[in-house]
Amino acid sequence: MSKLQGKTALVTGAGRGIGRALALKLASEGAAVVINDLDAGPLGETAGAIEAAGGQVATLAASVTDADFADAFVALAMERFGGLDILVNNAGYTWYGPASMTTDEQMETMFKVHMMAPFRLLRAAHGPIRSMYEREKTEGREVFRKVVNISSMAGTGGVAGQFAYSSAKAGLIGMTRTLCKEWGRFKVNVNCVAYGLIETRLNMPRDEGGNQATIEERTIELGLSRKFRENTEALSPLGRIGTPEEAADGAYLFCIPESNYVSGQVLVVGGGLSV
Repeated sequence: MSKLQGKTALVTGAGRGIGRALALKLASEGAAVVINDLDAGPLGETAGAIEAAGGQVATLAASVTDADFADAFVALAMERFGGLDILVNNAGYTWYGPASMTTDEQMETMFKVHMMAPFRLLRAAHGPIRSMYEREKTEGREVFRKVVNISSMAGTGGVAGQFAYSSAKAGLIGMTRTLCKEWGRFKVNVNCVAYGLIETRLNMPRDEGGNQATIEERTIELGLSRKFRENTEALSPLGRIGTPEEAADGAYLFCIPESNYVSGQVLVVGGGLSV
């Protein structure tokens, strides 16, 4: 039997990259998946791939920073599939700038995306999770649920030029470790994955085009310099940048029953690279 048969998983930012790969992975293991992305087109493509493989999926195209997003996303999971077993806070992006040049808008935006959005989603999930736990407790059943917050090696060790992003991702680690202590009594494992360089549009070479994205009416520069990528690959013990599928596998480890006694941890998925 598939490891996640009968489970419902929520994944934000699932239209592309790591989020897409993880949604496909969870669905392949039997989970019904509720997925989100800011862009309806890529979100629909992910949903189509899941359905084509025989999986169950529901979608919500919206910004995770919208005030009503969290309640709507949780409600969709409960209405369509009647449960909430896995919650992955994956959506996010970088907005480059050293501390001395970081604007209030940059700092606030990175905080909203990487801290406020996960916080709101977790807060919205608390009620259903607690209710399900209380019911299961009276029935004499022990059911574990999973929260996986997606951070970055920028959050574990800092990256020059990514002041706002690194600060927000570091805050997400603190959120993870605190929630582990608060939600353990509800049988919820709360863990965090910190990624190194992964082949997504956020890390593509800037000289190969497609290095801008319009996000909530802002034009954001995406990608990395070729020199930075080459230096990182040279320092990596595995000698290359990771794939979205490899990144998703790291998060998947925190979603399966084998991690039922693992909580409050930060797993670095960076090919052996340390900072």
